[in-house]
Amino acid sequence: MEITQQEITELKEFIFQLNSINQTVIVEGKRDSQALRKIGYSGKILEFHKFGGMIKFLDAVAKYDNIILLFDRDRQGQKLTEKTIQLLQRRTRVDVTFKKKLRKITRGKIMFIEQLVCYESYFE
Repeated sequence: MEITQQEITELKEFIFQLNSINQTVIVEGKRDSQALRKIGYSGKILEFHKFGGMIKFLDAVAKYDNIILLFDRDRQGQKLTEKTIQLLQRRTRVDVTFKKKLRKITRGKIMFIEQLVCYESYFE
């Protein structure tokens, strides 16, 4: 995969913004959270699959005022995003703008959050 200098610059700004707003980021699984850490995200991450189902997940994240969803862009991730927004819309603010920014920055090359590890060497 070809990586441009503009992508690297924009991704570094993306991580800076994510770190500076101090909100909880929610990803699907362990490899997603590891990938975010490897490119410099230092905030709180929750992994959807650790909750053992949608109901436990919803109950746990509803206590946050704001959450940022960074689910994958595959069919499963899209369904999960839609369902989460639908079920949490009256309980907490769900932000998907970072997901959209990430797609724009990587020009759609990144379908899965765990693929962000391909940028790791640019963040050392």
